[in-house]
Parts: sequence; structure tokens; C-alpha cells
Amino acid sequence: MSDDPGFAALEEVGIAERDKPPFVRLPDPATLFDRRAARFAALALGHQLEAYLAFLGGVSQAQAVLTATIGAPDMPSPGDLRMRAGNAMPLLPREELAADPAVSEAFDRLAILLADVAMPDLAREALARAVAAGPEVRQAMFAAVLADAVPVEAVAEHIFAAAALQVVAAGRSALLDPALPQPVADGVCPCCGGPPVASAVVADLHVEGVRYVQCSLCAAQWNHVRVKCVSCGSTKGIAYHEIEGIADTIKAETCDECRTYVKILNRRKAPELEAVADDVASLGLDLLVTEAGWRRAGVNPFLLGY
Repeated sequence: MSDDPGFAALEEVGIAERDKPPFVRLPDPATLFDRRAARFAALALGHQLEAYLAFLGGVSQAQAVLTATIGAPDMPSPGDLRMRAGNAMPLLPREELAADPAVSEAFDRLAILLADVAMPDLAREALARAVAAGPEVRQAMFAAVLADAVPVEAVAEHIFAAAALQVVAAGRSALLDPALPQPVADGVCPCCGGPPVASAVVADLHVEGVRYVQCSLCAAQWNHVRVKCVSCGSTKGIAYHEIEGIADTIKAETCDECRTYVKILNRRKAPELEAVADDVASLGLDLLVTEAGWRRAGVNPFLLGY
């Protein structure tokens, strides 16, 4: 149990995993961003971050429209994919996207779709700057997002860049053979090599009660046993923390070995939970956990300023 009065911590109790659940669940871009937009809209009502959540709902809806209108992305050859899988490498390394013309095109089309989305003047100005940026500046912007190295003074521009990258990355991962991705390393997406945004105990048929970690970039999900650190793989010193008085469907899983945490969502209790949206809406939990000495291991493109 945590000694911090701001938390209610769960006891470290293991729950048996299902027999051989699928290692990877690939994203479905046709529903991914629509579902996320709807969740942001539902979370925004009466929330302390209402304006920001509503804005992100608009961004997600624009992503959904973009997904439905862009062509299929280019993919590596089957031989290259098999080679990468055989060498425990991400199949679609995210670094490749920085110079991919499809990402810049997706960004331009997304900017047009965002014209009718309500946003603060500062965000609108940041979007205009990013649209007007030359090829080298834009490529550097994409590279910064992909490297999790966004400059604090330019967070707004990079949020829009991340939104375009998500669409292209999800489209690429969706085309993979689901039997091909193999474990790469702790906290690394086997599809694109991206970091996690959060994890969830799912309630889907045949995998009910199984835990999956979701990629912050392409939204692929990979199986990860419970009561095990997503970041370092340790099974020691794992604890679960929640904000007292708040629904216990979202917790922070902390690891005393590496002093990091990743949120875990319980879709068995609340099937409507969505990794990216609910991660943003539960920012208060991040504040409490980081104040207690743990470092966030997950990445959320819509929390780049945090």
C-alpha cells in the first residue's frame, strides 16, 4: 500500500493470464479515430479540461475523416518484414516516417480538415506556422515527435504533426500480417517501435481479462503479462495507485525497480475507456504519481507539454 495520502493503492495480487492470447492486436483505422473522438467528446462534458478535451475531440474527428480519404500507405517488401521479425526488430520503424512524403501530405490534408475545429488563437497560429514551414523544417518537426524530443516552445505545432503521424502509422500497422510481429523489447511496440501510451485489461471475447499495451503512435496493441513493469520487465515492487474518491477504472502501475509508471485501464469495468483520450482526462493521476517520485514511461502525443 502507498503511504502517500493522495493515493489508494491496490495490493500486489497476480491474476492468471488466458492461455496463449494473440500477441498482437492490430489497429483498425476505420474505427480507431471515430471512437477516440466520441470518447473525448463524452469526457469533455463538465471536466476541468473541458475546452482542451473538446479540441482534441475535433482533432480526432479530423483524423477519422482523413483516414477514410487517404490512399493505402507504401509498405516494405514481405522479405524485409520477415527479416525484421526474425531479428526481433520493429517491422515498420517509426523513424522512416519523418521523411515519408505521405506524412507531409497527410499533414496538409489534416490542416484543411481542422479549419472548422474550434481552437485557441495560439493553436491556430501554430497550425499556420507548421503549414507554411519548408520541407526541412517540417521533416525536423516530424522527427522530433518520433524521437520524443519536442521543444517546449513549439508544443502546439508538434501536436498537429503527431496527429498526422498517427494516421499514417496506424494505416501501415493495420496492413501487417498479425502473425508476423514478434516481441522486441520491454516498452517497445513490435510494429513501429513506438513507446506505449497506456495499457488495458480487456473484456473482449476470448481475451477477457488479458492485458494489452497500446502504442502511442500506431495504436497497435501487444500482450503484456499483468503485475509486470511495462518499462523494464521487473515483477518486483509493482503497485497500483488511484486517486481517492475517483472511479477505480484507471490506475497507475508503478515500478520500484526503475521508478517509472504506466497507466492501466480496466475495460472489464468500463468498456468505453480509450487509451489516448482517458490518459489525457486522467492527468490529475499523473500529477500525483510524479509528485511521489515516479517518472512517466508512457507517451501521449496530446500531452507533449506535460
